[in-house]
Amino acid sequence: MKTKAAVLNELNKPLVIEELIIPELKEGQVLVKIKASGLCHSQLNEIKGNKGPDKFLPHTMGHEGAGIVEEIGRNIKKVKKGDHVVLTWIKGSGFDVPSAIYVTSDGIKVNSGAISTFTEYAVVSENRLVKIPEEVPFKDASLLGCAIPTGAGIIKNTVKLQPNHSLAVFGVGGIGSSAVLYAASIGCSKIIAIDINDSKLEFAKRIGAKYTLNSKKEDVISKIKKFSDGKGVDYSVECSGVKEVMEMAFNSINNKGTTVIAGNLKHGERISINPFDLIVGKKIIGTWGGETYPDVDIPVYIELYLSKKLKLNELITNTYDLQNINTAFADLEQGKVQRAVIVFNKE
Repeated sequence: MKTKAAVLNELNKPLVIEELIIPELKEGQVLVKIKASGLCHSQLNEIKGNKGPDKFLPHTMGHEGAGIVEEIGRNIKKVKKGDHVVLTWIKGSGFDVPSAIYVTSDGIKVNSGAISTFTEYAVVSENRLVKIPEEVPFKDASLLGCAIPTGAGIIKNTVKLQPNHSLAVFGVGGIGSSAVLYAASIGCSKIIAIDINDSKLEFAKRIGAKYTLNSKKEDVISKIKKFSDGKGVDYSVECSGVKEVMEMAFNSINNKGTTVIAGNLKHGERISINPFDLIVGKKIIGTWGGETYPDVDIPVYIELYLSKKLKLNELITNTYDLQNINTAFADLEQGKVQRAVIVFNKE
């Protein structure tokens, strides 16, 4: 059996659509027919080499998606053929097995992670799958693999935001807008969105931000303090992956506040903070997928979605087919999309 897939052969080069031979399933592996896959900046960073040397080239890509189980390997108990599933890079329950290796028609090996989603069919480790109700559209469900678990997870799990807290979100792409959307869904009314793109700020206001600031045009720190009784916000979430913005996010919190870093700097870059701020009580922490446990958290988001409290579809502004994946990444890099989704197998 074969599949078309977007393959990264060289850093800083476009992905190449290739036909790959699908390997036989091993114990703990599942073959999924991919129906939709989200794109995010972490994959763009990977393509551009911002994460450093890549010893796994050539390899498939994609770490959030949704699809239908086509076949299961030995001893799989979590899903069965025909189930609708979310694919996520975040480990859940089930087998955690070695990555699959595909082969081109010329016999060249193509590596894969435990999950791939830029491919028509993907061999996936059982613990990267969560079964979902069939009434959830694949396009919307694809965001439950990374954008929502990370962005909403920061609000739900990492900082455990309460409705009376104040929140500043720096960078309102896929992760940042997911944080804003979830914070608004639980009744938080003190949400400030910061970006350099006015259209993204308008979008943030539509999905729940009370205030918006363009950091190219305004003094962000003084405005945030004005909005928060002169003290700064309780929590800030940095999603831009820009050194100066990370430092700005830390400077925006009050003396009991916490900054969560979700963005990725280029390999080797560093940030600077005043250690005295730590002594007075400020905190700066990282996050690993919003501290999400997929088997527990994804059903919560699905319930909120089905009750129309978490409007996932509002995050998706552009869809593409697999052949146009490089255009999708170019649009993502240029800030033309909130969340872009590759849609497969439209029949």
